[in-house]
Amino acid sequence: MTYFVQQLINGLSLGAIYGLIAIGYTMVYGIIGMINFAHGEIYMIGAFVALIAFTLLGLIGVTWVPLALVLVLVAAMFFAAIYGWTLERVAYRPLRGAPRLAPLISAIGMSIFLQNYVQLVQGARLKPLAPVVTGGVKIAETDGFVVQLSNIQIFILVVTVGLMAVFAYLIARTALGRAQRACQQDLTMAALLGVNIDRTIALTFVIGAALAAVAGMMVTLYYGVIDFYIGFLAGIKAFTAAVLGGIGSLPGAVLGGLILGVIEVFWSAYFSIEYKDVAAYSILVLVLIFRPTGLLGKPEIEKV
Repeated sequence: MTYFVQQLINGLSLGAIYGLIAIGYTMVYGIIGMINFAHGEIYMIGAFVALIAFTLLGLIGVTWVPLALVLVLVAAMFFAAIYGWTLERVAYRPLRGAPRLAPLISAIGMSIFLQNYVQLVQGARLKPLAPVVTGGVKIAETDGFVVQLSNIQIFILVVTVGLMAVFAYLIARTALGRAQRACQQDLTMAALLGVNIDRTIALTFVIGAALAAVAGMMVTLYYGVIDFYIGFLAGIKAFTAAVLGGIGSLPGAVLGGLILGVIEVFWSAYFSIEYKDVAAYSILVLVLIFRPTGLLGKPEIEKV
């Protein structure tokens, strides 16, 4: 039982990271009906910014961990938000009225461009980071097996829950949230009623990129090593989480991420680790067969 609890903690920590990335996918799709396949690379850039920021803080002598975490978090979100805004402005806005295949190809092209851009700038080798957040809390012990909640896992879960609370308030209670919900229902009518849809979509990309940067920072702290290719696989996993939970549903994106993380960790713990991705995608296929809109998604109503 203690082994099960430990794997559950590990799965929820991984799932929280997937959920943060998945929100960016589901937000963009909910408003403009497009999958931003370059979103995984924004997450990767956030991880590299976090690594560089930690290195610079170490060089200038900032050793107080809470202050370092806050500064790195702000830096990663800021630079990733700039990349997200630029991505929307350069690659997607000019193609908003084009056939749906055009922005899809543009998204894939930007993904390849950003991946190779980081490879050229930072190199292709793995980039390690010395442990920043260490220690943990002992929860239980049975027959010599200790269930431990590490401080980095606590940080991941607390930050994720906090960001979800802030984001839920943003969507439900602010002018930007009302504009986003209006654009989600009908872009043309929202524009006729005075909503600045260009600004709303750009801010949606910015928010999604900032959340992906948080996930990138967490992965850097959690695993201690990154490279230029981490955005591809994480992006596919997060997109899978968004579809699993119901593409276009923000709670569904978080739920899908948590489920995906738990499935991967439990499969790796009890079965062959080489097939953990197969297990995750098999669950997705089963969900889509029996519930095509995802767990929390709603059927799309065709306007005529």
